[in-house]
Amino acid sequence: MESAGAYGAAKAGSISFDPVAFFKHPRTILRLMCWVFSIVVFSCIVNEGYINIGSERLLCVFNNNADACNYGVTVGVACFLGSVFFLVLDFYFPSMSSIKDRKRAVLLDLVFSGLACFLWFVGFCFLANQWQATSPDELPLAQGSDAARATIAFCFFSILTWVCMFIVVFDYIPVSSESIKEAIDITHSSDVQR
Repeated sequence: MESAGAYGAAKAGSISFDPVAFFKHPRTILRLMCWVFSIVVFSCIVNEGYINIGSERLLCVFNNNADACNYGVTVGVACFLGSVFFLVLDFYFPSMSSIKDRKRAVLLDLVFSGLACFLWFVGFCFLANQWQATSPDELPLAQGSDAARATIAFCFFSILTWVCMFIVVFDYIPVSSESIKEAIDITHSSDVQR
């Protein structure tokens, strides 16, 4: 990509903000897709993921397992907030001049992307399993079935987008010995100046 220097630091602070280029960047597009998919997952569960069958108690449409609904909502909200946080971080990333800060931001993004990918995979498997175990007798008039299917589908789409996000973020890590040496030299020279 545009990673000239360690973690793209060669261009730090020298480029003015261009909103069109920012929103056309693959990382921003993927981040927005992750954001939208997490909204779809948790809103489907919150809106139609619970049913009321002859009692005041709400039951989860995923095999009456409240843990399934709670897991989907929790991961959806966490990834929604993470996407917003990293979108803001992407906005400020070009103006970061410290290589240490840029490194921390990239590594934090990498860890979060990997964790989110794993959590969405677990969520997809768990929700699909619970949906498969749900009998039609438990859902009168197929109540909530469309929301359950949409939740499972967007969990799968979220796996794909977070894997792509992980790969895109991984491209910012210097892998050649020259770029690692450059990062060490720049870090060392900034420590000596202090």
